[in-house]
Amino acid sequence: MAQLFFRYGAMNSGKTIEILKVAHNYEEQNKPVVIMTSGLDDRDDVGIVSSRIGMRREALPIFSQTDVFKKISDLTVKPYCVLIDEAQFLKKQHVIDFARVVDELDIPVMAFGLKNDFRNELFEGSRYLLLYADKIEEIKTICWFCHKKAIMNLHFIDGSPVYTGDQIQIGGNEAYYPVCRKHYLHPPL
Repeated sequence: MAQLFFRYGAMNSGKTIEILKVAHNYEEQNKPVVIMTSGLDDRDDVGIVSSRIGMRREALPIFSQTDVFKKISDLTVKPYCVLIDEAQFLKKQHVIDFARVVDELDIPVMAFGLKNDFRNELFEGSRYLLLYADKIEEIKTICWFCHKKAIMNLHFIDGSPVYTGDQIQIGGNEAYYPVCRKHYLHPPL
């Protein structure tokens, strides 16, 4: 029975590596998968899933107007699984459409992304995945500054923490640290 999974974690928790690992495991058994990612993430070009350790792979980009249910249902080969990177950038309709992929097409969907932004507010995609997902799992990592579990993302510019601004600001290690609550509120920068 297919399910909608949401696997979330702070920055640098290995979400993309997990997607690439899951895809490899399916494909090693000759079971095709579809990898999708947000069209907003252009750090390594649009439609590319890439990890910090250098692994990368092409993916179908999702834009605000993308009908993901139609895109999956129109495929000539039914995938064994749909994997989504940067799921926090999904819109409510995308999440509902992915739930339809699970319920109507009987294809498991695994969405990976951040739960909260650098302002410590939920992203739209994350909010609706938390509501619609059959299974929710946290991918853990440790705080940049101590040994505690990182549960927040600290944004910084020129060495100073930033807590305001547009929710979507694409970046990686050069702009964000995974941090615990203590170091989110009181970073040792």
